[in-house]
Amino acid sequence: MFRARPSLWTALALVASLAVVPPAAQAAAEPRTVTDFESDGVPQGVSAWGNDAPSTPTLTVQPAQDRPDATAANRALKAVYDVSQWGGWSHDLSATQDWSPYEGFSFWVNGTGSGQKVFFEIKDGGAGAGASELFESSFTDDTTGWRQIRTPFADFVRRADYQPGGAPTDGELDLVAMWGYSMRLPAASGTLIWDDVQVYGTAPPRPARLSTTRPVYTVDEKGVAQVGVTLTTADGAPLPAALTVDYATGTGTATPGADYTPARGTLTFPAGTASGSSRTFTVKTLADGENEVAETIPLTLSGSGARPPAEQPVIVINAHGLPYLDTRRPVRQRVADLLARMTLEEKVGQMTQAERGALAKQSDIATYVLGSLLSGGGSTPAVNTPAAWADMIDAFQARALQTRLQIPLIYGVDAVHGHNNVVGATIFPHNVGMGATRDPELVRQEGKITAREVRATGVPWDFAPCLCVSRDDRWGRAYESFSEDPALVSRLATIVDGLQDNGVLATAKHYAGDGGTAYGSSTTGDYTIDQGVTRTTRTELEALHLAPFAEAVRRGVGSVMPSFSSVDFGDGPLKMHAHKELITDVLKGRLGFKGFVVSDWQAIDQLPGDYASDVRTSVNAGLDMIMVPYAYPAFFAALKAEAEAGRVPLSRIDDAVSRILTQKFRLGLFERPYADRSGIGDVGSAAHRAVARTAAARSQVLLKNDGALLPLSPTARLYVAGSNADDLGAQAGGWTITWQGSSGPITPGTTILRAVRARAASVTYSADASAPLAGHDVGVVVVGEKPYAEGVGDVGRAGRTLELSAADRAAVDRVCAAMRCVVLVVSGRPLALGDLTGVEAVVAAWLPGTEGSGVADPLFGAVPYTGRLPFTWFRTAAQVPVNVGDAAYDPLWPYGWGLRTDRARDRLRAARDTLAGGDGPSRAAAAALTLALGERAWHADGSVRDARAVLAAVGTSASLLERSRTDSAAVDDAVVSLARDVAQATGRRFDLQAAADHELASGRPRKAVDLLAQAAR
Repeated sequence: MFRARPSLWTALALVASLAVVPPAAQAAAEPRTVTDFESDGVPQGVSAWGNDAPSTPTLTVQPAQDRPDATAANRALKAVYDVSQWGGWSHDLSATQDWSPYEGFSFWVNGTGSGQKVFFEIKDGGAGAGASELFESSFTDDTTGWRQIRTPFADFVRRADYQPGGAPTDGELDLVAMWGYSMRLPAASGTLIWDDVQVYGTAPPRPARLSTTRPVYTVDEKGVAQVGVTLTTADGAPLPAALTVDYATGTGTATPGADYTPARGTLTFPAGTASGSSRTFTVKTLADGENEVAETIPLTLSGSGARPPAEQPVIVINAHGLPYLDTRRPVRQRVADLLARMTLEEKVGQMTQAERGALAKQSDIATYVLGSLLSGGGSTPAVNTPAAWADMIDAFQARALQTRLQIPLIYGVDAVHGHNNVVGATIFPHNVGMGATRDPELVRQEGKITAREVRATGVPWDFAPCLCVSRDDRWGRAYESFSEDPALVSRLATIVDGLQDNGVLATAKHYAGDGGTAYGSSTTGDYTIDQGVTRTTRTELEALHLAPFAEAVRRGVGSVMPSFSSVDFGDGPLKMHAHKELITDVLKGRLGFKGFVVSDWQAIDQLPGDYASDVRTSVNAGLDMIMVPYAYPAFFAALKAEAEAGRVPLSRIDDAVSRILTQKFRLGLFERPYADRSGIGDVGSAAHRAVARTAAARSQVLLKNDGALLPLSPTARLYVAGSNADDLGAQAGGWTITWQGSSGPITPGTTILRAVRARAASVTYSADASAPLAGHDVGVVVVGEKPYAEGVGDVGRAGRTLELSAADRAAVDRVCAAMRCVVLVVSGRPLALGDLTGVEAVVAAWLPGTEGSGVADPLFGAVPYTGRLPFTWFRTAAQVPVNVGDAAYDPLWPYGWGLRTDRARDRLRAARDTLAGGDGPSRAAAAALTLALGERAWHADGSVRDARAVLAAVGTSASLLERSRTDSAAVDDAVVSLARDVAQATGRRFDLQAAADHELASGRPRKAVDLLAQAAR
């Protein structure tokens, strides 16, 4: 990537006569004020930020007439800070400004001589201030009093440790569309005062820019590379004068005359040529009769008054004739051959994973022989479309194929409920909602559709599923868990099949115990539970938290990601990224995991010791690939040094690289490294959204339904209220388009309000219930949480609780006091609902994704309510944590609770008919159910009249199903549901009802029926 240097700008000034000079440059001698602080308060667009509340500086505007050259009325911005990790302030502009006519960026600062280094950055291009490419510089607070900082734009460098999602990645400080700036304060305490932020001076002439259609041209022997050269003027105007571009092949690893015919020539762009015009030249390759690795032919482009590409393009003659490229050989042989050819540097590169926005330049992929790139949450191409994703990843892949062995990248994303980083993709309910469906086949379908949309954009690796077992509703990641019950989480590991059977590597995360961390044990920022400590025994860890991973391994999951959290077996906490016993001995040893282990985001930095120790400890513990994500040069150097010193055995390196290469071969990346764009049209398609709508409908859990209020009549006059009724972002939750998610219409979809309006003839909507209430039949109040992700959602952080907001509580009270009402709770976990005396119906809607119609479908009876609680719903927050199997268990609603609105007799008949086509035990189970279907056992409405007879028949059938090999989870569930109906009608023994659902998830339907029958007595 191009980084402007003073020497380059000086050189460009020498060719000013041929360069394209922006007209505005002639008038740029006077500085342009960006922020002057001459207001009574903090100016609009200026805001403070930090990793937590204490680290967020306090900003005030105060008199500052003591600044040199200031007027008596001058004012300035005072920042008082106490930063623990990161904090600062920004001025985000409401519209872009063109700074290209100016020489540099300046501001006044009143320092204290603290010696602290202060970084500042400017925001270049992109869709907004939060999606701009960041270029930085710094000053040291080594002077007491006022001084002016003046930094030429040529001295700014692209920020290497962070780039926001959606930012441009061209590495060019274009200056034509600037969104503002930020001041990043040091991790310390202090006070600084800022004033008069300006751009100043006259910019040197900006030359036209040369680029090629591709940075890397891969060709086979005896092939021809067609190289397109494009010229772009600085202001987009036609060329004012003719420009000649010289091209030539340079010195690479290919041999001129033997591997290719050298080429040299000129391309002419006449005066008046439109900006963006292209010319082409060709380079011919030859055959030398050798089986060999890839060879390179660099190209050079130059021309007076033209700026060459930030990185010169290269032609690559593809590797050929080598055993590892032979698709007829077994994967094991291909891996062994390739590994034997690799240098230590190439092996270390395969173990390195960088964030795409962190690349200082794209050729670093080849320089460091990187094995993987990723997009963190919200890290997207500047234009967030499926095609742009494919273009971006293909460009990265081309750089990997520039290397001599041409080992393709494996690109990873967090597609945790659909391809959730991509605008317009199909967004499913979060795992908590999928757990409520109790449907392994539907979860497998979710994986299949996610895989198809992910792969269409060029991504072959998904950091999903999360197989955590969440045991505390205060955890900010609770919605990433299918359930508090390891048996249910294990049953829904079918998503691994859905992903991997459709060409995408799955990742079982976060191994192991992240859902069991103790409240208050986290030491990460102001998190209270996320990334904390799981205090347990080996036996308990095995039963609660390892079981789902054992199931994923049995299904052949290709990668596993350890947790940020620690495990304490009684001898002190040990970070999972350093836990050799659990990673190497248990996961890779006893469980037989054959894939590779990838670290979580920058997680090795949390290990004690220096960086070399972090690298050595994590790799020796069994990690195979390290998600750096920004410090890839430092990691590369550190691991190489540790291996050379023998502190990381070469055998450990070879094992890690073999595991990674095995998965790349199995995915077919060596044969098909680029995006298969044939599926781009299916991203967010109606067919895919229909499955997501079904998932949303089946995730709805009917908790209360007094007077059979639900389903609603389409002719009822409805009054809709609540903060989440018309908020697509809220119903999608975190990990949607951005890491934390956000409210509003962030991606195409249907809000719950829109879905209700599509089904009801008369709807009045008032978010805060301030509109008149009279004249309505039923109120629908949609309340719940706003989006969050990870520890940001921890209860106790920044005042977060499990209570409804005051506004939502008021809306419920106002509407439900005036009419019959149903409360829909849109949330990632159970919430404290308070007094429900005046509320006829309550539905747990979870986080249903973009298909709000799935919420409305059972609400109006288009499909029945069938969902069941994947988590115990506490009475009060003081009960938390509360889980199935607790000795003291008195929740508001138990694990497994869920009222149904279909006819029980019809359900039993359908189960009987399905079983009748199965094996012997299934047919016998069907015969037992036939005995229970007689008229005398049922009321006219299809509900159970003779509970004893029905339970006896259902129990017999359940016993037979435990011997059947043709039954399914769905039919077992339907059979047991008859017993659950009877038990729920009594409202007794919630402990037995919860235990019954655990037994059913564990594959013991007879035990489940027995417990439900006991609860019904």
